[in-house]
Amino acid sequence: MKRLVSGIKPTGELTLGNYIGAIKQFVKLQNELPDTEFFIFIADLHAITTPQDKQLLKKRVRDIAAYYIACGLDPNRVNLFVQSEVMEHAMLGYIMESTAYINEMERMIQFKEKRTSQTEGVRTSLLTYPALMAADILLYDASIVPVGEDQTQHLELTRTLAQRFNHLYGDTFVIPEGHVTKVGAKIKDLQEPTKKMSKSEGLSQKSYILLEDNLNQIKNKIKSAVTDSDTKIYFDEVNKPGISNLLTIYSAITDTPMSDIVDKYKDETSYAGFKSDLAEIVAEHIGQIQENYKTLMASNTLDDILDTGAQKASMYAQRKILKILSKMGLKRKK
Repeated sequence: MKRLVSGIKPTGELTLGNYIGAIKQFVKLQNELPDTEFFIFIADLHAITTPQDKQLLKKRVRDIAAYYIACGLDPNRVNLFVQSEVMEHAMLGYIMESTAYINEMERMIQFKEKRTSQTEGVRTSLLTYPALMAADILLYDASIVPVGEDQTQHLELTRTLAQRFNHLYGDTFVIPEGHVTKVGAKIKDLQEPTKKMSKSEGLSQKSYILLEDNLNQIKNKIKSAVTDSDTKIYFDEVNKPGISNLLTIYSAITDTPMSDIVDKYKDETSYAGFKSDLAEIVAEHIGQIQENYKTLMASNTLDDILDTGAQKASMYAQRKILKILSKMGLKRKK
């Protein structure tokens, strides 16, 4: 059986970009790949590469897990769990550190970017977290890894480390393949549509949409999104990044081909009607997610789901780590 592995850091509230670029794709894949086992985790160990408020971190772990389910992940199809509750992640992370080279870590683009923005000392884990990321994937013999455009370098490192380990110790790890979504992989800032939608980078609250936003707020953010002085609605990321971003959101939310949307609005003489329609579509969609979230949190079943997911993940992880230790000569008893 094939396995798919992915995780998300609980370092901020989920945005529309997170939903379209990651969560919605997981839901789609769980329905399209019935013969694939899913391991989806909340990457709380990755969160502590930078300082975190412990109470806020705990809340975000639960909130993100609940929103995953509210967005359509089926606990009967997906092993949903918290990364730190499966100790083998950290153990294999160290083994991957012992397989990687320093220069491989130092050339990671995300490390370079985050290092320059740090106001405090740079933690060692910020440099070595790609080794833990590799462990997250290799621990479950993942053959499919959904990745965004900014994560392909990390996946390539994972593949390199798996191949290196296999060469040193014999066939141990499956070499994973990336799965890049064609539509909705990167939703842009609503006020600066050449940048990625992100709460941490957005200079204005109008730049991003949160899954927990008030529905009227969501509508207003769509309607006030930056476009251009032209009135024609068509996809052109270079010359019309704003309207192209809105078209991407429309297509991803409704699962409608881009060409059909463009054809629908080809006779429009302004963006107002298109924006108004999209505002209603996005608000209605997120409104349903919010209702699902409230129902789940009121039912007190979230902990049961996470406990079950961690137990299933641990069973596989424990077997895998014993095999790895044996290959390396670290297992004392047979």
